[in-house]
Amino acid sequence: MSFTTLLEETLDAWSDVRQGLIREVENIPADRFDFRPTPEVRSVSELLQHILEVALMMTGELTRPDTNFRRAPWPELLDMYSGDLKSATSKDRLLDLLRSSFEDAQRRFRDAGELHMFQFITRFDGQPGTRLAWLEHGIAQEMYHRGQLVLYERLMGIEPALTRQIREASEA
Repeated sequence: MSFTTLLEETLDAWSDVRQGLIREVENIPADRFDFRPTPEVRSVSELLQHILEVALMMTGELTRPDTNFRRAPWPELLDMYSGDLKSATSKDRLLDLLRSSFEDAQRRFRDAGELHMFQFITRFDGQPGTRLAWLEHGIAQEMYHRGQLVLYERLMGIEPALTRQIREASEA
């Protein structure tokens, strides 16, 4: 595929990560969304809520004209964008939110435009960085949590979707 902008290339990379995440979520039975490896870590549904809340906050902040990741403490900043996300616990609802929020995010980033994404902002650590670099940071965060979800699958005795895809392709 050929891209005409860095923003489009970045959104395509995020699409790949999000579609892979969705395939893993589809792979987990609905009655296992309360699984957590140990009592002190997030359940499957809580992990997905976290992925969504960070993506919603990232999209909201990076598409604003006055991006400011330090406008509020981290938990409050997440709450500013998450709405009633905490009530979404079912597999179907979480899958719907993973799809619909991504479609909305793509539209919002395209509407903001590539020039907007090249502008410098203040990162969480107080250092300067471009919006585009922080979009890439958010994509990496989502991939990190996708890896956690794959580990959860393994602990539940479920072959991860990507592993199955690769295995089936090699057997063909």
